[in-house]
Amino acid sequence: MKPSPSSFAYHPFEEMKTLLEAKSISLPEGHPRPASEREEERTPETEWDPRRTQRNTKVTEPEEEGTAERDRALFIEAMEGVAPISRDNCVERMFTVEPSRAARQSEEAEILMKLRNLIQFGEGFNVSETPEYIEGTGYHIHPEVARRLHRGDFSIQAHVDLHGLTADSAKEVFEDFLKQAVTMGKNGILVIHGRGLSSPSEPVLKRKVVDWLTRGPWRKWVIAFSSARRCDGGAGATYVLLRKRPVSKRLKIGRRRHFVSSL
Repeated sequence: MKPSPSSFAYHPFEEMKTLLEAKSISLPEGHPRPASEREEERTPETEWDPRRTQRNTKVTEPEEEGTAERDRALFIEAMEGVAPISRDNCVERMFTVEPSRAARQSEEAEILMKLRNLIQFGEGFNVSETPEYIEGTGYHIHPEVARRLHRGDFSIQAHVDLHGLTADSAKEVFEDFLKQAVTMGKNGILVIHGRGLSSPSEPVLKRKVVDWLTRGPWRKWVIAFSSARRCDGGAGATYVLLRKRPVSKRLKIGRRRHFVSSL
């Protein structure tokens, strides 16, 4: 048998649905209203617009008529009494103009032609601009003499080839050659020693020749020396300009200028 509900139970919301449907109860302020009432009161003027941050607000477009004229008038008023800056002392901005394709091709062709002539004929090659170049001067001799010697301003009257000899044999041949050159009054000579490409560290004979010209007894006879031109052996040979007589002790008094070599 189903038990009957207790007559003492309290049912506070039993009749609320009926009262709400009859609209006999007013809701407190701020409480959300039923959806049916909100739908009835919505009008096109209060329609929610996604461009606004609040609902039930009418969207108004800004007035654009006369905006440009007002901005121009405000600018003219703000610039009243302003004097333009003089451009007499201004530096114009320099823009780099890219060379045309034809100009680039012409420049590349010229570079390739110079490179081909350098490899095949040696045109444009300067021994003095290489690390192998050497030069030096004697007592109280201007360095320009060595540069003139390299350019070929002095005639070469004799030469000796030390290439392939040992250091001791090369020294003996070198001294005999210089004795003969001094005896015969020859001023411009050429010493061929090679570039020392087969040496493990530095060119041996080339270094020896520089030592004999700058530190040995023959330094009294040397005016200047320099690497030869390409036609005479380049960095593998050395021009030597000799004096007619050795430097005396009187000439050595004062500041003594020693040889300067880039080797």
